[in-house]
Amino acid sequence: MEDFVYYTPTKVVFGRGSELQVGSLVAARGCKKVLIHYGGGSARRSGLLERIGRSLDEAGIAHVELGGVVPNPRLSLVYKGIELAKAEGVDFILAVGGGSVIDSAKAIGYGVANDFDVWELYDFKRKATGCLPIGAVLTIAAAGSEMSQSSVITNENGWIKRGYGSEYCRPAFAILNPELTMTLPPYQTSCGCTDILMHTMERYFNRTGSMELTDGIAEALMRTVIRNALILMEQPDNYEARAEVMWAGSLSHNGLTGCGTDGGDWATHKLEHELGGMFDVAHGAGLAAVWGSWARYVCDADPARFARFAVKVLDVSPAANDHETALAGIAAMEDFYRSIQMPTSLRELGIAPTEAQIEELAAKCAVAVKGTAGVVKPLKQADLAAIYRMAL
Repeated sequence: MEDFVYYTPTKVVFGRGSELQVGSLVAARGCKKVLIHYGGGSARRSGLLERIGRSLDEAGIAHVELGGVVPNPRLSLVYKGIELAKAEGVDFILAVGGGSVIDSAKAIGYGVANDFDVWELYDFKRKATGCLPIGAVLTIAAAGSEMSQSSVITNENGWIKRGYGSEYCRPAFAILNPELTMTLPPYQTSCGCTDILMHTMERYFNRTGSMELTDGIAEALMRTVIRNALILMEQPDNYEARAEVMWAGSLSHNGLTGCGTDGGDWATHKLEHELGGMFDVAHGAGLAAVWGSWARYVCDADPARFARFAVKVLDVSPAANDHETALAGIAAMEDFYRSIQMPTSLRELGIAPTEAQIEELAAKCAVAVKGTAGVVKPLKQADLAAIYRMAL
């Protein structure tokens, strides 16, 4: 077991109607003015913003709003949020939405608290020295940003998608009401379940070796998401299934499923980030589209680990050897993706990068990972390009 620090300061308020506690939660921190940050019109049409505003009013907390967050959140809106927060004297940011909204809120928080261009964090030129406090009202179970120390932003200048992480941005609280996810389109639900799975799979495929407790937690989480994702395909208003997936999303990205390991691989996420930057694809769908190609490319470096994944998570019967079991598990995972209408190739995702675009994707990815991606089989630029080609 590797040494580790497990830090999860986020207070979770889980259950029906929990968004009505926003005012008291912000007031308990002594904050006086909130920037409510959100995405499209659904938060307003559903009455959610009105309920949140009323809760803040009852607690005597002033608030301003900034909507417009889109998937693969944009740096330009982050800049607008920083300007608004400074002008209004905001001392707390409340993200109402999914991972994109929370990530955008974190970037705004960094921009207010640090006296340099916030993009310098994501461009590896600076380190944060603080962040405005963040709270989250989750409406999409997916990214796990409501309990994580990471955020991902897309810079429209070059369409570069980059992540930055520090403990400063971990939300002070996260409000998780599964009812708020019941009106999501099936595609978004499936994308979310895929992202949740991948946050644990990235950690699961490490080179530390078997970790009995951490592995068991990760395997149980993945089985839970797979089972409930299938239920939600038929019963989108099933509260218990929504609750299981929502809680799994938070636990998948707060560090729990990586305790005692080397941190995991993360190459699939890095490959997808470039697809998201260039083609603006849905994050979960992009992950599903490239994972099988990554897995087949690297599984010979640790067939026993992939075989364990096949047996423990996907209930694959052991084959003649670990390599055959591993390949059967990869195929079974892709079958699951198809069963929830997720793509398993770039063409199924709706894109067909040219050879020049593949080389550009690989080059950008190599820069983002500072030369080498992943730990199962360390990947250089040529390897990254080969995986993109396989994924076509």
